[in-house]
Amino acid sequence: MLLVPTRIGPSKIHGIGLFAAKPIKKGAVVWRFAPEIDIVLTPAMLKRLSPVAHEQIMAYAYHDDKTKEFVLCGDDARFMNHSKNANVIDRPGNSHISIAARDISPGEEITCDYHLFDLLAKRHLHRNKKKR
Repeated sequence: MLLVPTRIGPSKIHGIGLFAAKPIKKGAVVWRFAPEIDIVLTPAMLKRLSPVAHEQIMAYAYHDDKTKEFVLCGDDARFMNHSKNANVIDRPGNSHISIAARDISPGEEITCDYHLFDLLAKRHLHRNKKKR
């Protein structure tokens, strides 16, 4: 669940991005997992989905490296793009939260480092390093 005012819009990083609507101070909790909004799917649940639904979920969900479950953000947090120089630090697991790593200005895209918590991103990074 997003805890700061945001908006979505075209991203220079990829497709649609999440942007700060107001200043966000360093250390502010930007997002936290909330079962009222965010959906947790086990691998078995994913297998029961139609191919179209599965593709949609996989486009926006992350594969939590601690719980091994897939998490789909139920709000616009699903549009947070990856950056090696992310302005949000993620603390994954059962109480996953995202914290502003520095002050974030209004209009600035809010980014996180997928490699810190997403097994799919970690696997992709590992495959790319092997190709070099």
